[in-house]
Amino acid sequence: MVTTQRLPTSPKPTGNGNGRRITVLVTGGAGFIGSHVCLELLTHDYDVVVVDNYANSSPAALTRVEKIAGRPITAAHKIDLRDRVGLASVFDRYTVDAVMHFAAMKAVGESMQIPLEYYDNNVGGTTSLLRVMGDHNVHRLVFSSSCSIYGDADTVPITEHATPRPTNPYATSKWICEQLLNEACLRHPELRVLALRYFNPIGAHDSGLLGEAPLGTPYNIMPHLAQVAAGKRDHLIIYGNDYPTPDGTAIRDYVHVMDIADAHRLALEHIDDHPGIRAFNIGTGYGTSVLELVKAFSNAAERPVPYTIAPRRPGDVAELVADPRAITREWGWRTTRDLAAMCHDAWRFYQYNQPESSMDRRTPAASHHAALC
Repeated sequence: MVTTQRLPTSPKPTGNGNGRRITVLVTGGAGFIGSHVCLELLTHDYDVVVVDNYANSSPAALTRVEKIAGRPITAAHKIDLRDRVGLASVFDRYTVDAVMHFAAMKAVGESMQIPLEYYDNNVGGTTSLLRVMGDHNVHRLVFSSSCSIYGDADTVPITEHATPRPTNPYATSKWICEQLLNEACLRHPELRVLALRYFNPIGAHDSGLLGEAPLGTPYNIMPHLAQVAAGKRDHLIIYGNDYPTPDGTAIRDYVHVMDIADAHRLALEHIDDHPGIRAFNIGTGYGTSVLELVKAFSNAAERPVPYTIAPRRPGDVAELVADPRAITREWGWRTTRDLAAMCHDAWRFYQYNQPESSMDRRTPAASHHAALC
């Protein structure tokens, strides 16, 4: 049995007693959540190595991370996690102390259309990562999981003990990954895994330099709201106003991306608290309907956001709201930013980072959809 040395809890980690910083490998580090976590790690004196295939992100995000942090990322490698040879070469080159695993396809609606690609990418990438970690004696993993695994839960707010009922291939792929990680921990007792099941990440860094900038057509709701508010699109399409909720639209627990980043940094400090795998919800504990979110964003942008109603989208559920008391009780973590801050930060990022033409109402208009998870 391999003995796992506890990571220090100091905000300025010093590695294994030899004076070097702790090195964290971040998969999907150029993506929306991954880039904000990279920033959080750099500002708390960790060294960061990024692996990303840039399928839905850009290396430019990492340049901005370095600018805000005032220090460089150790390295960034363009690699698909399913390329075990390429991934192994990264582990060969650096002394990796822990891994944060964000790399995944993540759109509910898209997963209904191309389910095999989701299983291949999300499950295959996780399996490959686990095998390479094992080959290199790396035993700490923070896994980016999702509230979507709960599906149509019997009780809301949802605790970590709720029975998973995924309703779409994306959610199912995340649940399969958690099961794989559990099996790996049973087989390899030296492995330590924290699965963070966060709810709906929105917002941006308050500098306006870092935020959600998907390539092509975005699937998440916040970029859609910004594009409609800017006049780049005619209106937002909201799927369903006949849910059993106060205003008929789906309810979600929206959480600021920087609060999520803070939870991941804390996870590194607590990953050796217990052996095996543990799961924690990352959310505010408060639900917001789609119509309430549209109103909050309209207030932040100081302009209306036109919308239309369409039938429900397959794979969505009425309500997903976290019960985050477990992580508060054990780590003292809680969210610090409200819905207004999430909307203001997201709008600031959009304004600072769009070309003039994107704000021009003469741009040919099209409709955009409200993606919920």
